[in-house]
Amino acid sequence: MSNLVQSAKGALLLGAIVALIAVAATLFAEPFYQRIVFIFMVNLIAVIGLQVFMGNAGITNYGHIAFMGIAAYTVAILVTPIAIKKTALANAPFGLAGMEFGIWTSVAIALLVTVVIAFLVGSMLVRQTGTPASIATLALLVIVHVVIMNWVDLTRGPRAIYGVPVKATLGWAAFCAIAAIFVARLFRDSRWGLQLRAASAMGVRIKRLRLAAWVLSAALLGVAGVLFSLFVGTISPRSFYFDLTFLTLAMLVVGGVYSVSGAVIGSVVMTVGFEITRYLENGPSLAGIKLPEMFGLTGVFLGVTIVLCMILRPHGLVGGDEIDEIWRRRSQDRAAGGDVS
Repeated sequence: MSNLVQSAKGALLLGAIVALIAVAATLFAEPFYQRIVFIFMVNLIAVIGLQVFMGNAGITNYGHIAFMGIAAYTVAILVTPIAIKKTALANAPFGLAGMEFGIWTSVAIALLVTVVIAFLVGSMLVRQTGTPASIATLALLVIVHVVIMNWVDLTRGPRAIYGVPVKATLGWAAFCAIAAIFVARLFRDSRWGLQLRAASAMGVRIKRLRLAAWVLSAALLGVAGVLFSLFVGTISPRSFYFDLTFLTLAMLVVGGVYSVSGAVIGSVVMTVGFEITRYLENGPSLAGIKLPEMFGLTGVFLGVTIVLCMILRPHGLVGGDEIDEIWRRRSQDRAAGGDVS
């Protein structure tokens, strides 16, 4: 019970940071910056979902964004008004062109579809370990992208689905991000999380625990996909492919793969850095000096950050510990040092 309480306290600390960011954006930021904070919350949920599997199973996952895309497209297809479907999705199969579901029903179905697909895929994937498993996750990303691109009647193919009701708010995104932090932290410190990490370190296969982490990870990514779809209102296949895959991977790697704190801190650091480089990319004027346009600077920033992190901090900024564990350990060291003196 004490371990559970400590986990909850650590999650509460991280949740407070996320809540503070959301409140500050709501009270003081302009709509443009509120939009950036919303996307940060969505990316944070995705990174936390990625950490649940990678950080506990010890397998690099390149296919996590596929589940985000599945949930986003599912909720968009279900919730889009019939009047828009008559032109955008007139030939949708299963009679979907003539159906319009409520928001909560659509969200529930989208998450259920995501979890079911994750369970079916995971049942096969957990048989693999190491590089073969990572390649399989990459194959999943490519397969889902190809299906979205080519099932034109259902997804409009390379064209965007538009007219999705904009219902998600920054408050809901922050609430879901905080909930994701609690879920990920409690799973990490639970008996199942500890067993899974121990087995992964020793090379022992625990298929059921790995499958549980995989499905839980997919569910969190599904939440991120639903929020994205219901906030942006227009989605396309490009939204859920390599760009977002590598950005979220970079966030987790920079912060630290093996801790939920690493997911949060990495997301904050990379989001701030990404927005700064995006601003510089357009050639702004600083202190009266006009900077040249530097298109592609965000990609350079992403690559350089990962390389420097691998060289200087191979385990990420936080490493394998949570920030509350680091704080408690340092407090104990100071207390021990004081006793000695």
